[in-house]
Amino acid sequence: MAEYRGDCFLVPGPVRMNQNCLDAMATPVITARGKEFREVMAELNSGLRYAFNLTPSKPEKHTQSWSGEDDFKVMAVSGSGTAAMEMIIANRFRPNDLVLVPTNGKFGERVAEMCKRFCNVKHIKYDWGRAFDLYELEQQLERKCYEALLICHNETSSGITQDAPAIAEMCNRYQTSFILDGITSIGGLPVDLTTWNVEAAAMGAQKCTAGPSGIAAIAFNSRFHDRCKAIKEQGDINALFYLDFISAYSKGNDDQTPWTPAINLAMGWSAALNTLKEEGLAKRWERCQNLSNGVQNLFSDLGFELLADLSQRSPTVTAILYPEGIDDSWRTDLKEKFDTQVIGAQDHLKGKMFRIGSMGETTAAEMIEGCKRMIECFKHHGHKLPDVDVASYF
Repeated sequence: MAEYRGDCFLVPGPVRMNQNCLDAMATPVITARGKEFREVMAELNSGLRYAFNLTPSKPEKHTQSWSGEDDFKVMAVSGSGTAAMEMIIANRFRPNDLVLVPTNGKFGERVAEMCKRFCNVKHIKYDWGRAFDLYELEQQLERKCYEALLICHNETSSGITQDAPAIAEMCNRYQTSFILDGITSIGGLPVDLTTWNVEAAAMGAQKCTAGPSGIAAIAFNSRFHDRCKAIKEQGDINALFYLDFISAYSKGNDDQTPWTPAINLAMGWSAALNTLKEEGLAKRWERCQNLSNGVQNLFSDLGFELLADLSQRSPTVTAILYPEGIDDSWRTDLKEKFDTQVIGAQDHLKGKMFRIGSMGETTAAEMIEGCKRMIECFKHHGHKLPDVDVASYF
């Protein structure tokens, strides 16, 4: 393997964008209402369907590029992944609906907080990095009082991936809608919306698909559309305008959006999704998993403690606790003296942990070099570590 030179950018999103993506965003301005942008949207829709692991569509305008042979359609959202989740939640639930949201990290808690703005919530708050108690969730679903169960599928704040197949099976058994925040999972680890009977899911461009920040997408089935439509027609919809799902849906067949879209971001994301197609979705899943396995095994062997439960550690981010005597000054030196970036912790774990991203287009060579620099930086801070063959872990 060739030696890696240059900076190592190993944060769990926004991730590094490739040159094709950057060049696409540098395209001179075009109108959002002409045939050129319809072509952009059609290609983007086709790429989104691929990333969501749905049946294919033609990347051509006037071919219903947002739909395929399954029951799902895709829709780009001019906003971050949080905007996409807000679109799902605000349109799908009435103010009096009750939803169940189990969490074990900051971004799941954000889903619960968003739900509180638009409906009623039963929030089951587990410790960060601890797996959900599936028996407790089943006991809740047995009550048959919940309109939906929502999860953050891959929790980057704590480095854990939820057991979505098991949760989906329970939702199907108790006839409860299943909604997925897949912002840091879709495109980076196996997701099967059809088999899991997910009603709607959100994805962010700047995470696993290595696109630009500030644009996202949702995938949704016909039940989601029908419920949103009925709620709006009955006048029981939450207060919203820009994120009105039905307004956006009315433009889908025409490869259009109701408001001025993020034109150049759409171009960049489309280029990034073409790179994903070239690599192959399953191969990207495998690469992310291999990088994550290497990081987890390396730092475990070096004596570090990982936050997330062993059986559910994420393929796209690893959360590692600092050893005694080390804090975020290590991370500052890592950036300034070793030209390598990882990300710190949030909320109550701030200054106690760091996180390494293994998503997007990160290569093994960059990860190996980055881990070598991390080890050297720990030694620079007086933390004794054994000599290891870093490359052998990847």
